[in-house]
Amino acid sequence: MVKETFSTDGTVTPQQVRAARAWLNWSQQDLANATLVARRAIQEFELGNREAQPRTLRDLREALEKEGIEFLFIGDRAVGICAKETKD
Repeated sequence: MVKETFSTDGTVTPQQVRAARAWLNWSQQDLANATLVARRAIQEFELGNREAQPRTLRDLREALEKEGIEFLFIGDRAVGICAKETKD
């Protein structure tokens, strides 16, 4: 059995963004307020109705990471989210 290692390098998915918002108890509007991304664009991305532009993905990711979310990948496959470890 090969143990796979998590990475934080990858392209965030609609499922990860939804999960991160839920973790933070954020609405789509809260995320829109934290970025320059329209709430409707977030909604369409999360529903899978629209491909997000690279800048949009970067802005969403940065806003959520700033709040302590870490996006997890194995290879190029998105596998989840977690809270970032804090160094005290």
